[in-house]
Amino acid sequence: MAMNLPSHRRGRRAPMAEINVTPLVDVMLVLLIIFMVTAPLLTAGVPVNLPDARAKALDQDQKPIQLSIDRQGKLFLGEDEVTEAALPAKLEALRAGGTAEQPPQVYLRADRALDYGRVMRVMGELNRAGLNRVALLTVESN
Repeated sequence: MAMNLPSHRRGRRAPMAEINVTPLVDVMLVLLIIFMVTAPLLTAGVPVNLPDARAKALDQDQKPIQLSIDRQGKLFLGEDEVTEAALPAKLEALRAGGTAEQPPQVYLRADRALDYGRVMRVMGELNRAGLNRVALLTVESN
């Protein structure tokens, strides 16, 4: 049995002790591209065509409640669809979850093609439930 032991003779090569990192870099770049493509898709659950505005984004200290109205007029609380009849009870429950001096912030996302009256009816329900901190979301235009 012969063993390949390192020798100190001049003519022999020393064993290579480097790690090939090229496959690791390739895998990491592929993962980076996957995350860059999928991250914007995870931000909004309900597709809504928001109107343009020149206003800047608001600074928030707590996570707001998202209320969305899509092009067909369907209501979504977060990503869950809510009927118009069940909306007041859901809003009352959300109001009860906040404090008396600081009601929860509500982001209202309404499609630009909707009737103005439809959006105002939803805002009236928010007001009746005591959720007065309402921000209308838009797309920033330059």
